[in-house]
Amino acid sequence: MGSTITEKILARAAGRKAVQPGDMVRARVDLVMAHDVTMPLSILEFRRMGATRVFDAGKVVAVSDHFAPAANVKAAEQIKAVRDFAREQGLEHYFEPGLGPSGVCHAVLPEEGLVLPGQVILGADSHTTTYGALGAFATGMGSTDIAAAMALGQTWLRVPQSLRLYYH
Repeated sequence: MGSTITEKILARAAGRKAVQPGDMVRARVDLVMAHDVTMPLSILEFRRMGATRVFDAGKVVAVSDHFAPAANVKAAEQIKAVRDFAREQGLEHYFEPGLGPSGVCHAVLPEEGLVLPGQVILGADSHTTTYGALGAFATGMGSTDIAAAMALGQTWLRVPQSLRLYYH
């Protein structure tokens, strides 16, 4: 049987001719996304690991959508932490209401043309997988893994199994 789209995407990202379900790969990432709930913890981990610059300011995306507009001081502090990091790192893609294009992270990235077929996308949110509808391999990760991906531009992944479904 031929390779699935996921296997083809992960093989490319790992610099291999082919991968099989169950293989562990070190994959280059095309996009790393975090939002105002998850990114502050990723920023702390990023600094704790000694990182000073993101691997590519055009491939790390910050979105303030869950707490914006802020309903309390804690939410405002979360948004400010993300905004400050985006400015410090020179992120090319920072989305916050009132500062240009904005919206829910899972909608604004495709709307802004950032999600493309064949990409490997990591997001600090379980709904990141929705980008798969656009032909990308996308998965959610915890804040520590997101911090490492922001610093290194790569991550480790186990190639998933796939299912064939028949509809009658």
